Amino acid sequence: MNLEFFANKFHELWLLAQSQLSETSTYIQATVIMVSYFAAYWIYAKTIKRSLLANKKSSSIGHPLGSILSRLGSIVYPLVAIVLLRISLSVGEASLYSVWLINAALTIAVLLFVYSIIKEFVTSTFMSALFRWVGLPILLLHLLDVLPVFIKVLEEISLTVGNIQVTLYGLARVLFFGALLFWLGRASNNVGKDIIRNQHKLDISTREVFTKLFEVGLFCVVFILLLNIMGVNLTALAVFGGAVGVGLGLGLQSIASNFISGIIILLDKSLTIGDFVELEDGKKGFVREFKMRHAVLETYDGKDILVPNEVFISSLLINWTHKDPKQRYRVDFSVAYATDVRAMVEIIKEAVAEHPQVISGMDVPFEERPDCEIDSFGDNGVNMFIEFWIEGIDDGKNRVGGDLLLIILETLKANGIAIPFPQREVTVLNEGFVK
Repeated sequence: MNLEFFANKFHELWLLAQSQLSETSTYIQATVIMVSYFAAYWIYAKTIKRSLLANKKSSSIGHPLGSILSRLGSIVYPLVAIVLLRISLSVGEASLYSVWLINAALTIAVLLFVYSIIKEFVTSTFMSALFRWVGLPILLLHLLDVLPVFIKVLEEISLTVGNIQVTLYGLARVLFFGALLFWLGRASNNVGKDIIRNQHKLDISTREVFTKLFEVGLFCVVFILLLNIMGVNLTALAVFGGAVGVGLGLGLQSIASNFISGIIILLDKSLTIGDFVELEDGKKGFVREFKMRHAVLETYDGKDILVPNEVFISSLLINWTHKDPKQRYRVDFSVAYATDVRAMVEIIKEAVAEHPQVISGMDVPFEERPDCEIDSFGDNGVNMFIEFWIEGIDDGKNRVGGDLLLIILETLKANGIAIPFPQREVTVLNEGFVK
């Protein structure tokens, strides 16, 4: 019985295929499909492909927006083919002849177009698999006009928990679109921040403000869309939010304070990316990034310090490089009392000025040239110091303090100048007491 049923179906399909192949409209549709694809490729080659080749030679190729446009160019060809096939389908329907082959080609073209988008833009392995094995079948059911039937079947499978009824369709919709929204939110956030930070016409502080506002706004949009997909009444949520707003405000006071403090810092430009700062507790580091709640300080020993934004507002802060990257430092040393200090001072200044990172020269203002002076008279010798200016901080790649100590030591030895050390004289007052 089953074999006879399948044999009859196969015979019906064979007769249908023979009837369609005997129709002239079938060959016309095949010709229209080939012409549409050739025309789409010609348009792509003459416009988009040529523009992409030109952009590869320009400096904008490293720009995030340029990278996106480059990837968009690879899907223009199938997109143009879809448009031409859709026009052909409309013309065929208006001419009152069968367009089943064009309709099938259009369905396949849409699936291939979406697959190209997934291949070009989805780098996450999980999201790529989700779109390929879940998203594409859903799209195929929609194009074949059988998706409502499939949804109705899923809605009939439900589970009731108290007054809440959960259907398989509702659960699948929340999981699929929730994953889609979070992926889109994260990808859009990264791309958006890169685009804003590449707007070099704006100063760093303004860019960081717009980056932070973009991040918060995108998070709110994703959250509202997810609630809408879950079927939550947004009007009721607004009333509920007003009721609990005071409680949340008190509980999240610290978070709100840090967020507002970050906005104030960026607007008044008291801190910018790259500044070297010293906190009240002695911690030092370069400002590398501003977050919604904290700033990231990178120390010279490779550690990242997460400092709440309100600390920069409410406590003492030393910004070493905000106004001018040049800094003044000093190195202390001692010489014996028998030293010709006046001659030694000039020798040391000349030796220190030869260091490549020390600012010196006749074109440098007098107050910024190396200066050697007496600090005090010590128990064992004359305490001296030399002051000098450098570009940056005396640490990391700009560490010059150790180099200058070595230069001073070698210079003193080369000129026969002694460095004092503690000496004690013992006097015996009563020799007869010692036996």
